[in-house]
This record gives sequence, C-alpha cells and structure tokens, in this order.
Amino acid sequence: MKFSRVAMGIVKTGIVRTISALAVAAFVTVAGGSGASAAEQVRVAGVTWPGFGFWFIAQEKGFAPDLEISFQAIEDPYESFALAASGQLDIVVSTIEFAPIAAAQGIPIKLVAYENLSYGTDKIIVAPGIESAEDLRGKKVAVLEGGLSQLYMAMWLEENGVPYDEVEYVNLIMDDAASAMIGGDVAAAQFWEPFGSNALAALPGSRVVASTTEDRWHKNALIADAVFMSDAFINERRDVAVKALQAYYDAIEWWMANPAEGNEITARGMQMALADVELVIGADGSRLDGGIYPYTFIEAARFCGSAPGEPPFGQTNGQIADHWRMTNEWWIKFGLMTETLEPETGTDCSLLADLYDSGYGQ
Repeated sequence: MKFSRVAMGIVKTGIVRTISALAVAAFVTVAGGSGASAAEQVRVAGVTWPGFGFWFIAQEKGFAPDLEISFQAIEDPYESFALAASGQLDIVVSTIEFAPIAAAQGIPIKLVAYENLSYGTDKIIVAPGIESAEDLRGKKVAVLEGGLSQLYMAMWLEENGVPYDEVEYVNLIMDDAASAMIGGDVAAAQFWEPFGSNALAALPGSRVVASTTEDRWHKNALIADAVFMSDAFINERRDVAVKALQAYYDAIEWWMANPAEGNEITARGMQMALADVELVIGADGSRLDGGIYPYTFIEAARFCGSAPGEPPFGQTNGQIADHWRMTNEWWIKFGLMTETLEPETGTDCSLLADLYDSGYGQ
C-alpha cells in the first residue's frame, strides 16, 4: 500500500526525503505517558498512513500494558530501514517489496509479518486516447521507481502483451504524476487513492485499466504492507518482539468490533482527517469497505506458513516465499538485484509461529 499516500500528507516507498537529525530523534509516544515508567520501549516507524494506525490503538487500549510503544512518522522508508539497522528503531512498517533488496544489501532486518493487502486503493490509469497496453509502447509512464508502483505497472504490461522494458518509467510522486498526465507528459500512471479518483475527475477521457479490486491482484498478494523488525530486536529482545506483534493483532481484532472509535484513534494519532482514514481502512470493521484489507493474526500466520490452513483470497499457506521470489525476480530485471536469494535470508516467520504455538489466535 505505502506504502505512501500524499494528499493526506502521505508518501509511499521510493520517495527520498531529507530528515533532520532532530526530527529523526523526536519520537512521539503513541499514547501519552510521563516516560518515567519502567515499561519496555518499542520504537516503531512508518509513513503517515491509516493502515499503520493499529499501533496507536494497541497502546491506547492497553493491549501492551508493559510496553511503551512509540510511533514516528518518517516519510522515506529507506530512512526508517537505516535507523533500524543502526539500532535506533525496532520495527518498521512499510511496503513489502523492499525485503529482498534489504537482504541483498546485508541490512540487518527481517520481514516478520504480512500486514495488509491493497483492496482497491491502487490502480493504473491511462490518458485519453490510450485504448490498450499496446498503445503505451515507447511512451512514458509515471511510477515510483524501486517500489510496488513500478512492479504493478510492469506486471500489468506483460500480462497484456507488452514487455515491461518497452515503456519509459518516469519517477514521480502522486501529485506530480497527476499533473504530468493532465499536461500530457505521461500516457499512464499508477495511483493510489485519493489521487486516482482526483486524476480521473481532472482529466476527462482518462480511465482505469487495472485495479487492486481485481481477484488476480488479491491472489498474488503483490501490493501490500508488511512488518519488519531489526535482527537485534528479534534476537536480543525476542519476548518483547512477540508481545508487540500480539498487541498489534489484538488492536486489529478490537478495531473490527469498534471501527468508529478505532478510526478516531488512528485519525488523532496520524493527525489526519477521519474521512481519509475511513477511505483507506473502511468505516464498518468488515475490512471490505475500504481500500486495504488488514490481516488478522491467523491470516498473517497462514500466509507466512506459521499456522495451518489457507490465507484469504485463494492464497496458499506459506505464500510469503512465493511473494519473495516474485519480487526478487523483478528486481533482477530492473537491475536492483543481481542474484536470487532464498526467502529465509530476509524473512522470519518464527515470531508468528511462537504466538500460534502459545495458543494465541486459535
């Protein structure tokens, strides 16, 4: 999903911003507190995105009474991963596709859980006059290079008979991509909401040619967010890491039963409009009325192969390995990786397995 989403003050993976040392150091505690407590510190970072608001719910509702969870909004995920590698963060929530690149670069982090699936918020829109993928050969398309946006566009092109490298990728954030389409500088772009709807309204004749409302994107699970943890956090504070994950999934279950209050907590924590939160995660707790589908513990554990049974949307048990191989293959095509790595080099499903073996979620 971020990810990741700019009209709400949101940016997604692939955007690089400079963050001052003071801003990096200035963590905001998820639910107020004096800081005098002996509670274990858990430092979380991610972009400003409603899908990550469950961390605020976890602390405010007391699902982790012996943890002090802090969430820092960092709009450049690469900055967050660097901080985790240097020991300044414990958890990074971000779009999933960075995992193989991190492993190839030797960054000491692991993907530990599949977080949420894009359920309509992402779409590919073509400009007026573009009747099919064939019409895009040799033309410019706007994506965020090095992120899910580029993979989504490339896979859609190939599925429709156009080699992924027969278009020119232009690296643009959402506002700029919309302007480029309206100005005729690009023939297509990948958008997430609300930018997709805004672009369609501003450019008569433009249309959606692919959307993550489609079953094939649900089944391949490509466009998603994930939970990453530093190796140090996993290995040296494993009990805390497991508690943090449990609190996160407790928050999702609570939100499903109390969506109105949960969305208010997220809006307050993320400093976003409530309507923008509801646009992304939905308003009724069903997980089917917004733009993303947050995974419950058991769904995430099955996707990771840490619990028996099948994940939703026709996915298969342990599909995290297939997702890894799919993104690894594409990053080799785009020159961001040079070799195929085994999923175990950058994923760790054992924390979910520990939770399942303890009886949680059963």
